[in-house]
Amino acid sequence: MPATNLLAGKTAIITGGTTGIGRAITLAFLAQGCSVAVNHLDLETDRPHLTSLLAEATALAEASPSTTGRLAHLPGDVRDPATGPALVAFALSQFSTARLDICVSNAGICTFAEFLDLDAALFANTVRTNLDGAFYVVQAAARQMARHNAPPGGSIIGVSSISALVGGAGQTHYTPTKAGVLSLMQSTACALGRYGIRCNALLPGTIRTQLNEEDLKGEEKRKYMEGRIPLGRTGVPADLAGPAVFLASDELSGYVTGAQLLVDGGLFVNLQ
Repeated sequence: MPATNLLAGKTAIITGGTTGIGRAITLAFLAQGCSVAVNHLDLETDRPHLTSLLAEATALAEASPSTTGRLAHLPGDVRDPATGPALVAFALSQFSTARLDICVSNAGICTFAEFLDLDAALFANTVRTNLDGAFYVVQAAARQMARHNAPPGGSIIGVSSISALVGGAGQTHYTPTKAGVLSLMQSTACALGRYGIRCNALLPGTIRTQLNEEDLKGEEKRKYMEGRIPLGRTGVPADLAGPAVFLASDELSGYVTGAQLLVDGGLFVNLQ
């Protein structure tokens, strides 16, 4: 299998692409020759992450100028139905192309809360971000891929979670949204197959990102989690990069759609 150029000449959009899993996928796509437009909220706390991402992208391009894709970024809130179409249009404009090849719906939030004390605002915000946001972005990408790409086609990846398959006492508002993303990918695979659009879900296990850094801060909790994972460690965002490239590449996964790819170090099969 070639180490580079698996996505050469392709164009992608990635939501939540400046931090965590989205950032790792963005850098992997760039290294494989894909031009990427990332969405972010443009919060003051996130700007250092954006600056760092831009610097890494520049370093990649300087090291391999002929094989590295280009990076662009656009602020926007995925809860707004207008954000998805705007990101698609921005990507096509920035990279002077009429084709969108890849969409990674990654943006999401997770705030742990006790079910009996969970307020309506937190529930609504989680659903609107994780599920509604995924729907709007995926729909916008699919409309471009089905109606305007010539020929039609593309790869859509929804970042779900192991939480789509198991329960979590402090995640009663979160796990249903990730199950929803998985279901969305299964249903869009059925709806969009006739256009040559592949839709698959990535299901990360316990990955150390800004979403769970507080939960894993304690040494006791970290050791407990590592003890449940057959590979003996919690994941890092880069662990999702290769699987995302696989699902994005027609060469590697051209006959894969409606699938769920669990990337968890073996945690799911060892839950007992």
